[in-house]
Amino acid sequence: MIRLRRRSPFAAAQRALLAGAAIAAIGAGPALAQRPPRPPPPTAPAPDGLQPGELYMEADQVVRDDQNKTTTAQGSVEVRYQGRTLRADRVVYQEGPDGQEGVIRAFGHVQIINADGSVEFADQLVLDDKMQAGVAQGFAARMPQTVPGFGAQEIKLAGATAVRRSEDVQELNRAIYTACPICANNHAVKPTWSITAERVVEDKPRRIIYYRHARILVHGVPILYFPIFWHADPTAERVSGLLGPKFQISNRRGFSYEQPYLFTLTPYTDLILSPQINTKVSPFLNGRIRQRFYSGDIDLRFGYTHERDFDSNGHKFGDDTNRSYILGRGGFQVSDTWRWGFTAERTSDPLLFDKYQIGDVYLTRGPYIPDDRRLISQVYAARQDTQSYFSIAAMSFQGLRAGDNDRTFPIVAPLVEARYDDPSQLLGGRLRVTGSAVALTRDQSPTDPAARLPGLDSRRVTGEVNWQAAFTSPAGLRVEPYVDVRADAYSLSDMLTGAGAQTTSREVSRALGVAGATVTYPVYRRFSDYTVVLEPVVQLAASPKAKQIVVGHDASGQPIFLDEDSVAFDFDETTLFRPDKFPGYDLYEDGIRLNVAGRAEVLWDDGRRANLLVGRSFRDKRNSVFPAGSGLQGRASDWIVAADAQPIKGLSLFVRARLDSDDLSVHRAEAGVNLTNKWGTGFVRYLRDDANVLGPTVIGSQVIPAGQRIENFELGGDVPIGKNWGFTAYGNRDMIQHAWVIRDIGVYYRDDCTRVDVIYRREDTIIGRLGPTDSIALRLTLATLGSPFTVR
Repeated sequence: MIRLRRRSPFAAAQRALLAGAAIAAIGAGPALAQRPPRPPPPTAPAPDGLQPGELYMEADQVVRDDQNKTTTAQGSVEVRYQGRTLRADRVVYQEGPDGQEGVIRAFGHVQIINADGSVEFADQLVLDDKMQAGVAQGFAARMPQTVPGFGAQEIKLAGATAVRRSEDVQELNRAIYTACPICANNHAVKPTWSITAERVVEDKPRRIIYYRHARILVHGVPILYFPIFWHADPTAERVSGLLGPKFQISNRRGFSYEQPYLFTLTPYTDLILSPQINTKVSPFLNGRIRQRFYSGDIDLRFGYTHERDFDSNGHKFGDDTNRSYILGRGGFQVSDTWRWGFTAERTSDPLLFDKYQIGDVYLTRGPYIPDDRRLISQVYAARQDTQSYFSIAAMSFQGLRAGDNDRTFPIVAPLVEARYDDPSQLLGGRLRVTGSAVALTRDQSPTDPAARLPGLDSRRVTGEVNWQAAFTSPAGLRVEPYVDVRADAYSLSDMLTGAGAQTTSREVSRALGVAGATVTYPVYRRFSDYTVVLEPVVQLAASPKAKQIVVGHDASGQPIFLDEDSVAFDFDETTLFRPDKFPGYDLYEDGIRLNVAGRAEVLWDDGRRANLLVGRSFRDKRNSVFPAGSGLQGRASDWIVAADAQPIKGLSLFVRARLDSDDLSVHRAEAGVNLTNKWGTGFVRYLRDDANVLGPTVIGSQVIPAGQRIENFELGGDVPIGKNWGFTAYGNRDMIQHAWVIRDIGVYYRDDCTRVDVIYRREDTIIGRLGPTDSIALRLTLATLGSPFTVR
């Protein structure tokens, strides 16, 4: 074995190197004289230990023929150069005339292992002396790649002959391509799918693989033929080309064909245009542009058509008009502490996404999240370090629910939030100062949309100081005292007086505060193979009478309080020990109250566990500020029960409930079971809410109004049948209407390189003018060949 630094020109160093190898083989050592007297400063070695320009070779025998200028290495030959390794039974190096590039010929069990882990095989191989260009007989290649949904894969390319014209272009004749496993010892077992062609060209600069006279085979049987076919190089991250098409059949649009095409405009920018061709309605163009910057990125989706409105059967009505949507986001990290971003979500038609089956609409794109079936456009900036936080934002909303009127939604601009934590301790505790400001502007009042009354405009500024500490006695008693003081200033305008459209304005301020302590005393006992922990929790909170912001009176003369940020309200184990149980600023909990609960936990040594919490809240007097049905208006609240357990490996369950304070009847309950084992996975969910205090709830595409009872049952599962087959199911049932909202039943086939799903779906929900639908979807996913092919 010998390792020398390469000199320029390459051929001269190669001659010296191979000559030195031959001399070393017979025991002499003058090859070291070929090194420069003053080598350049050493650089970091490659993973194989070689310095840049060095070549390593070992063999059982090396023979040098000076007359014919050839060097022959035989027996377990291995040559490493510039990240590549060549292995063969015999390697012959022929020097070029007058210092020109030489030729390497390799024979028998030839392998070239590249730096990226890919391996090329051949019976015979001819290469230039840089191991970059050449010709091979009996060629094959294995290229490793991680494929989403399939894990680590080995892509296989094979051909009768291969021509590597350069580092960038490689041609194969009578070739085959597949990502499926191939059994070399059993030729009767064919790959699940493969592509054969008379000629295959791998163009690395364009990152595309071209085929001439291509045939797609399934288990060795030809099913499709293409005179010319191409796809992206599986080893490339992004490359222009066709993505998986979508075929759909529906009563709404008839037969639809959607073909996405990806344009890689720059290394940091790409564009997807996806025209959807329909037989019943006009074409619809979907698009998506993504661009990455040094400090962040932008992701923008859009769509457009010019068409009349249509119903569930594709019957058109109304006038031709432009119909479009935009769903975009951007985020930028300006510095270590500052970031800013935006979201843009708008559509010209509330049913546009449903009519054209546009997916991934209601994703979280920014820090502020709207209700279901509503869109939000926002711009925000935030600064955060270890002691402080500051943000400023502005946003507007669009409603897609039946009956939504965008003029009744507020424009929020600005929304300011700030927080500062004093790094030093005060009386053994943490001191936090927070501030908040918001302005909301409405065009129209939501109380009576038909009357088109002026909408309430409100502006609020808040300052707050919070102190909290924790002390633990040697016996384990933990006491956490706290004090919170807050001041609010409001400016209200366009307040309805109750006499038609007449309005008034008002400015009001108030001071609020709460003080108290949380006391816990956990105790535990160890048994043979498990531990039991019991923990009583008591929290005392005392507040002076709070001044609620009154904006009007109802028909019975009762005050109507300003409530812009506590509409979505729930009383459960997460809010039981909150001193102010209202999530926002406008409403405030006052009086003296005592929150109590008992926690129990069992921990087994083998990982099993179980938890239980039972608690409720008491107060000195009734509080009518809480909404009816919340369980908090009386002096004694409803009971809160929460439990979860993992009794065996792979099985977990939970239950959360709110029980009536008098007769323990169930007002709200959530329960669920999750199961995962070798036979499959599954889940079950149950939800019941007598008053739906949280506000309008969306189940599937169905909107349940606030105050209306909810009872819903949901289940789903995936059960493998044998090694490759499986069964999936999903159902969502409205127990009040005794009807299914959504039902899915599917069968799938999966192996190491292929997945085929056939799914039947029934949606019974009526969305505006769109009624119930049935569909059958066929989805085919081939590893390394882009996104799934979908047929509906």
